[in-house]
Amino acid sequence: MGVGGRRPGHGTMDQMQPVVPPEAMRVVDRAAGRSLAELVEMAGWEVHRAARALLGGTYGRRVAVVAGKGNNGADGRVAARHLERAGVRVDTIPPGPGDLRGYDLVVDAAFGTGFRGVYEPPTVGGTPVLAVDIPSGLDGLTGENRGALAATETVTFGALKPGLLLGDGPDVCGRIVVRDLGLDLGPAEVDTWRPGPGDVSDRWPRRARTAHKWTRAVRVVAGSDGMDGAGVLCTGSAHRCGAGMVVVSGWGGGPWTRDPIEVVRRPLSTGGWAEEVLSDLGRFRSLVIGPGLGRDPATAEGIRRLVEAAVVPVVADADALRALDLDRLSTRRGGTVVLTPHRGEFEALTGGALGADPLAAAREAARRGDCVVLLKGAPTVVAGPDGRALIVDSGDRRLATAGSGDVLSGMIGAVLGDGDPLVMAGVAAWVHGFLPSLGPRSGLVAGDLVDLIPVALSGLLGIRPG
Repeated sequence: MGVGGRRPGHGTMDQMQPVVPPEAMRVVDRAAGRSLAELVEMAGWEVHRAARALLGGTYGRRVAVVAGKGNNGADGRVAARHLERAGVRVDTIPPGPGDLRGYDLVVDAAFGTGFRGVYEPPTVGGTPVLAVDIPSGLDGLTGENRGALAATETVTFGALKPGLLLGDGPDVCGRIVVRDLGLDLGPAEVDTWRPGPGDVSDRWPRRARTAHKWTRAVRVVAGSDGMDGAGVLCTGSAHRCGAGMVVVSGWGGGPWTRDPIEVVRRPLSTGGWAEEVLSDLGRFRSLVIGPGLGRDPATAEGIRRLVEAAVVPVVADADALRALDLDRLSTRRGGTVVLTPHRGEFEALTGGALGADPLAAAREAARRGDCVVLLKGAPTVVAGPDGRALIVDSGDRRLATAGSGDVLSGMIGAVLGDGDPLVMAGVAAWVHGFLPSLGPRSGLVAGDLVDLIPVALSGLLGIRPG
């Protein structure tokens, strides 16, 4: 039995930050019970407040407001009026090329989320830029950059838009400030959220007073000679994330010298190894399979057999992804499966290019496989078969190092059996992305991530180390 057919209530996501596509946000605006003029006035006031904060004062300041013909431009013109009343010298300028160097601030209210085409922005030099709702020229759904002027800050209304977080959005939005304007997001039927540190604190499983080592035991099938590090990283991160018992099996002579001393190792036999793992899999909370396991046909067939028949939640990563078929996966008899591909693995798994919209692509793959798909990237997208999704943007470029994905798979395995699979995969990914912020600015490797897990969790969960 998979995870399809069950749509957990959105109440489990209520505290996460909603992400609303532009078209759905327009539905919210129309249902607001306020006139367009009222909404524009409120938005313009918030833009003026943000501008004053960036200016650090009003006396002698000069601001250029680039205002288009639509609602975005109307917001900018309202902001210009309030800034002028506060003593700022304001020039309101139509969109297009020009030289705006020399101003203290440029307010980008040229175009909003409905813009199509290519934008030709003005030249601003080192002048700070405040974008209204979204940087002009940035696609509000996918984050595709079609000429956007990089902003110092973006003040957006009602909710985050996907394009602020996806694609080129993080490179051009600067700091993002959300002003809700008192809007009710109910009409948008929100199905996408951005988790944060509070969501980790609320949802990360704690050990009960009566817990024992088998309460949260994780079974790992990973590693082989020459790729033993993958299994070591995976088992180490599972232990550090709260697994009381980790049993690992891989190919080769093992135990490998770098295995955590707490790990129990069982060798894989050359024939019938999947059945051997299945024989006592019910004792465990989850199974993690694939890192460094190899891609020969016999191994691939064993992976398919094990994943499709597993009676516990499964995290399938790396070589397991190459063995699985999405359509066949949807017919399995076992429990929840979380797939954790990077871009190349995703395209091999789905048989097509990822395209410009990773959110839509991950949702479609999750629907096809009746599974949770965690598409690793910047940001990471987590999608469920019921259409819900998370955008996880806590990570940075230091995660682009060999073995970091193996660490993530073990982290997910440690918490997967403790709640909604989509949510648990998402909060594990958030912690994984947060880890580099506690480590060195350069030279960080995957093994460092494992060592940083207790430090991160102690802070996030309010636990004093030592």
